[in-house]
This record gives sequence, C-alpha cells and structure tokens, in this order.
Amino acid sequence: MAKAQIIRLHPEDNVVVAADALPAGTHLETDNLTCLEDIPAGHKLATRAIAVGEPVYKYSQVIGFATSDIPAGAHVHVHNCGVQEFQRDYAIGTDRRHLPLLPEEDQAGFQGIVRSDGQVATRNYVAILSTVNCSATVCRRIAAHFSEPVMTAFPNVDGIVPLVHNTGCAMANSGEGYDTLMRTLRGYLKHPNFAAVLVVGLGCEVFQIKDVLKQQSRPGMIRHLNIQEQGGTRKAIAAGIEYIQEMLPEADRVTRQRVSARHLKVALQCGGSDAYSGITANPALGAAADLVVRNGGAAILAETSEIYGAEHLLTRRAISAEVAEKLIERIRWWEDYTRRNGGEMNNNPSPGNKAGGLTTILEKSLGAVSKGGTSDLVDVFHYAEPITTPGLVLMDSPGYDPCSITGEVASGANIVCFTTGAGSAYGCKPSPSIKLCSNSRTFERMEEDMDINCGLMLDSGISLEAMGERIFQYILDVASGKQSKSELLDMGDSEFIPWHIGAVM
Repeated sequence: MAKAQIIRLHPEDNVVVAADALPAGTHLETDNLTCLEDIPAGHKLATRAIAVGEPVYKYSQVIGFATSDIPAGAHVHVHNCGVQEFQRDYAIGTDRRHLPLLPEEDQAGFQGIVRSDGQVATRNYVAILSTVNCSATVCRRIAAHFSEPVMTAFPNVDGIVPLVHNTGCAMANSGEGYDTLMRTLRGYLKHPNFAAVLVVGLGCEVFQIKDVLKQQSRPGMIRHLNIQEQGGTRKAIAAGIEYIQEMLPEADRVTRQRVSARHLKVALQCGGSDAYSGITANPALGAAADLVVRNGGAAILAETSEIYGAEHLLTRRAISAEVAEKLIERIRWWEDYTRRNGGEMNNNPSPGNKAGGLTTILEKSLGAVSKGGTSDLVDVFHYAEPITTPGLVLMDSPGYDPCSITGEVASGANIVCFTTGAGSAYGCKPSPSIKLCSNSRTFERMEEDMDINCGLMLDSGISLEAMGERIFQYILDVASGKQSKSELLDMGDSEFIPWHIGAVM
C-alpha cells in the first residue's frame, strides 16, 4: 500500500501534516486540495481558509491563532500562526479511565538488583558526588583513576560516575533554590542504582556535607571528604581513591533476580522533537507508559513548560481536585517564573523544533503530553521530590532535557525513555536512557544512537499498541541489564545538571 501524502489527526482539524515534502502544485486527492507553496516534511498545510484571528486546530485542539488570512493549501507555520491567551476547560476528572492493575500473577518482571532497603536497581554504579563546583575537578580525577583495567576486578560494578555541577555556593542558604538543589543531591545519594557514594566538598561552601548527609542511613557505603581538611587537591584525590577502593569489593557483591515490573520508575522525556514526535514516538511511549502503570510501576511525566497549553488534558484525568490543583498551581508558577525573568512560555519551541514543523508551544505541548498515555494522573511532585506513588505522575521541571532528567532520576527513576525527532545524543548514568526515534530518516542517519524506530508506524503501518508493547518489552530488557545505545557509547558522565533557581550572589 502506498504511503499517504498527508496525516490527518482528527476530522475537525483545519490543518493536516505533510508525511513527506510536498512541492507547490501537488494535488491531494483525499482532500481535493492543491498545495499553494512548498510544504516541508512534517509541516502543516491548511485544508480550508482560516481567517485572521481564527483558531488553528490540530489533534482537535487549539495550537494557535491565524495572524493573517490563510488560504486553503497554504503552509501554516510561524509566519502566519501565533499564540494568544484563551480559556481552557480543565474539567477535572471527567476523562478518568480507572484502568485496573493486572493481577499480580500476570504482571511482567525483569532481572533487577534488590538492595538491603528493598529498593530495586537496574544498574550498579559507584558515585562521586560533588557538593559544590569547587570540588568538581577532584571528583573527576578520582573517577579517572578507575579506568577499565582497574575495574576488570569488579565485573558487577557498571562504573564510577563523577556527578559534578556548577553551583553549591554563592546562593541563599534557604528557600526555593536551596531546597531544590538539596533534594537533587539527596536523591542521587540514595538512588538504588548506586551501590556506594563518595561525597566530596571543598569545605567552606553553602552546601555543607553534614547537611546533605542528614537522614541518610547506608553505613559503610557512603563516605565523604573535604578538600580543605585533607590538605589540598592532591591529598584529597589520594584519599578519595582509597575510599572508593575500600567500597568496591562490597559494591561488586550483587546478583540479579527476577522482580516485578512494579519496581520500574520510568522517566518520560522528549528532546529534539519534530512534528512526527506527537504522531509516532510520543503516543507510542504513552502506550508503553500505560503498560508500566498497569503492571504496578510509575511513569514520570516532566517538562512542565512543555505541557503548557495541554495541561487541561491532564486535569481531566486527575484522580482528585487536589491533584489537579497541584498541576494548575505549577502552571501558574511557570507563568510567573518566565515573566519575572523577562521571558514568555512561547519562547519554546526551539529553532530545531520549528525546523521540524512545530509552530507554537501549544502544538509542541499537545504532542509532548501524549508520552503520558491514557492512564489517570495520580499525583504531582516538585523537582527531585521522591516519587512515592505508583501510576502516572508529573514531576515539575524545565523543558531542558538534561536538567529535567536529573530531577526525574533524583526522584527515583531507574529507566529513562527519551523520544526524539531531529536526533538526540543524550545518555544517562546511573539510569539507562532508551532513545525512541519519531521518523525513519533520523533513525537511519543516527542508528548508533537510536534504540527503536517509531517511524515504522507511518512507514510500515505498525499499530500504536504494537509499538507500545515493543517499547515496554525493551524497557524490561534494559532493566534486566541489556545495554541501551547510549550505554554502548559510554555516554552519561556529563549530564548531571541540577535545576538552578535564584540569584547567584
């Protein structure tokens, strides 16, 4: 069967998407419509005249408003479509599905590592965690000592990860920014994918080691040192190497065993999105997320700034007014946050998103939110707040991928699923990153980086359900130890990017 020229997402839409590039003059038999100009692949064309100020509909939702008169067959993009304020109906709880959990005997499983506190790991790393940028070099030098020849004696340890960042001092010692960074550091400190952690500080910073370590209870497997107390850089590096060497034998004493998929906490992420992302990869990941939820696990939606304009689709699935109000409060916070920093929510999409056919933040968000599947929204968490609830949840974060995923991992995510259209080179330690590509062209060009080609949904007619099942099975395989493409490339040492909120003083 010939591939369709266009993709119509809903009968009521007044735009369709070009499946491939459509030259000017192309006649579309299905709509009795002629392209008035070249339409790039993934971009939109009007199926009827749209008057200035009239809403533009895609996914049966408003993605923007015509900023000039748009004739039928014209290219619809940033030159004639923009964002303006309009009322959205939150209709709290009206679209709940009440999907039941699978019976325990029917739930899927994977080969995980069970920690002494009952948490389940998908990987077994040792971390070197800096409290402040001033200790970053020492952290990296300690990690560099443990090269591949050294680590061959510890085959069950996946590696030594230096977690360094650009903050930790010259900031307020209380308040929103301080609490956010503290949750992040503590989340990594207790993450099940770390068998052991060495915390390294300078000594005089705002983020004191004693504060980071409060309420932590992993005796023997959390060590710490201050560079100033050690007597300088060289001595601190030597002491750090000795601490890691002492912890490695115990870290290596792990075995995998079958555990229920309810121990999965899957970070849902998109980056380098294009117009196909909301048609293939994102809804396919949503279908997989529904399977995670039905098997008792947690699916973690994030990137609050990239659900803006689509939040009403989540409030309709909220299990209570309280959960819906948590989400609405975060949306209002983001409106204020961007305003006081001289920006606006429609600063997103990025140039790459626009080149791929995404015109407004509303269009991008409507595609991005489909990563959450169709399950009920059971809770909303702050950035890096521990995820304590199974089911579909939202963790508040920016749309900047490494920063958002850092928060999801700090919240407990032990697998990352990352959709992309233009192509992403993201990797993650300690939680393996699975790349889901929205189109076959990018998949073939960047096959060494991509795990699954969701473009086959358009090219070969693979159903949404079948692709969702394929992704879910791949998640189970990777959780059991199969290396993702980013792991085969040994990526993920530089992607620890905590969200910095507040003034640098």
